[in-house]
Amino acid sequence: DVVAILGPSGSGKTTLLRLLSGDLPPTRGSVELGETVRLGVFAQHCPPMDPDARIIDAIRDVAVKVYTPDGEMSASQMAETFLFPSGMQYQKVSSLSGGEIKRVEIASVLARGARISIFDEPEAGIDLWSFARLVETFEDIRSNTSGSLVIISHQERILSIADEIVVVADGKVRTAGPREEILPRLLKGEFTARCPAAFDVHGKAGECNG
Repeated sequence: DVVAILGPSGSGKTTLLRLLSGDLPPTRGSVELGETVRLGVFAQHCPPMDPDARIIDAIRDVAVKVYTPDGEMSASQMAETFLFPSGMQYQKVSSLSGGEIKRVEIASVLARGARISIFDEPEAGIDLWSFARLVETFEDIRSNTSGSLVIISHQERILSIADEIVVVADGKVRTAGPREEILPRLLKGEFTARCPAAFDVHGKAGECNG
């Protein structure tokens, strides 16, 4: 399953994911995960990667073999999936652009083969081709595995593959439901009365100043 979360800046989206991942303790109530549940987390501000590490090693450090719907995939094949050809995989992280580093970080999260993978705006800072490949990968996971994805995103292409969409504002869930119900309402601008730019699903989310 894919659950997409969106809402204006400061609405609590990242806080919610930090609670789910255990990075932030709840002030009230509790968050409970099954004993065998493994999480993979892609945060907005990941710890900096070792500049002397090679691309291939960043993925191998997580898993030498990656298990996908089509069978086993080597770390090198996983790197190729994220547009790092074999001749580039031994470059050091210090030689990469910001967008390329993001691609390595995303590949490393997916290589974990976690039961639940959490992504906080994974599209930020990557180019159009990388984003298209990322959406394809998310679609493969949704269609062919029992793993779940929780994704903060305002991109219509990601919302369109979600099974459930959650809209948050002011630290509360404003509405939630199946994509077939929520996405048409978003596209009609039904949630824009208070923060028109904040729910722009055709592009980057705006700020809510009202």
